[in-house]
Amino acid sequence: MRILHTSDWHVGVTLKGRPRLDEQRAVFRQMVEIARAEAVDLVIVAGDLFDTASPSSDAQKLLFTALSALQGTGAEVVVVAGNHDNGKALEALRAWAHAAGIHLRGSLGKAADHIVTGETKDGERWKCAALPFIAQRHAVRAAELFELGAAGAEANYADHLRRLVAALTQDFAADTVNLFTGHLTVVGGKVGGGEREVHTVADYAVPAAIFPPTTSYVALGHLHRAQAIAGPCPIRYSGAPLAVDFGEEDHTPGVAIVEVSAGVPAKVRTVPLTEAVPLQTVRGNLEQLAKAEPDDQAWLRVFVTEPARAGLRGEVADLFPKAVQIHIDPVMRLEQAQPRERRSGRSPGELFGAYLTENGHDDPAVAKLFSQLYEDTQTVAEES
Repeated sequence: MRILHTSDWHVGVTLKGRPRLDEQRAVFRQMVEIARAEAVDLVIVAGDLFDTASPSSDAQKLLFTALSALQGTGAEVVVVAGNHDNGKALEALRAWAHAAGIHLRGSLGKAADHIVTGETKDGERWKCAALPFIAQRHAVRAAELFELGAAGAEANYADHLRRLVAALTQDFAADTVNLFTGHLTVVGGKVGGGEREVHTVADYAVPAAIFPPTTSYVALGHLHRAQAIAGPCPIRYSGAPLAVDFGEEDHTPGVAIVEVSAGVPAKVRTVPLTEAVPLQTVRGNLEQLAKAEPDDQAWLRVFVTEPARAGLRGEVADLFPKAVQIHIDPVMRLEQAQPRERRSGRSPGELFGAYLTENGHDDPAVAKLFSQLYEDTQTVAEES
């Protein structure tokens, strides 16, 4: 059978306030084209469907349209919630999703609720254990729902996840394509830049050994960098379909196409998503920036290597209309930093002038305007 594995869509994400729904819409159209061209039997979306637990109506419309379009290619679609998602809200849509031919798992239920089975057009049987994101505070509750009994107060997150995975995979048979999908951090995975740090630290990391050798393929979400994880079976993060922040500008967005059969090692290849808008950083003084030739399509982050002054940001913005971040290079700020002078006995004008100097904005026009405004407020105060 052939699988399209994707994750970390973050529908509704913005870049410094700039909406990206049009970009995501183009990416999803390409994803649907890939699913159709590859004639995939199954699409797995391994969590973080939305960028926030309270997505806009436009974001919700785009997500459900994309899922329906993927199902419309003839593939089965299995979806789990991630840590950015409101799992309970997604779970409330489970009946709708089922009617639309989409297997959605938003929050925890009994172990049997998380098993999805199917058969390809060629008659190959498959079974997928679908586990949505589980917060630490819910791990014990998950064990109770799975009827695993108390694990003890000393059990850590990895211990609980090991027991949950064991319960979900215990019936994996030798003549079936056995799949697992979840939204979690596996030890050895490299973070991409846009993940929530609190959910990628050691307390949330689980060892690859929790997945049994009987698993044909493990489709993970949460880490935005596409990568394989060494373990007892094929384990992979598909990577995000677009870079969510500049910490991911070196990523190549794509989807994983997996070819797997019962008892045969999975073969994985990445298909790039060329509709994703790249993110790029440029650095230099104004003269150097004027000669720079960044990607015309990219969103830009600009570091200016010269002292800050009034009007500098506007000049840089004129050079790069697609710049969403403009900063004075941190190295420049460090070089300009001066020891703070004593404040006692100094006038407000002198203090404000010192503040401008300390922050690299030594502009006489701004200091003069402050003095005028200060005098005006003093006059008003005296007259009242």
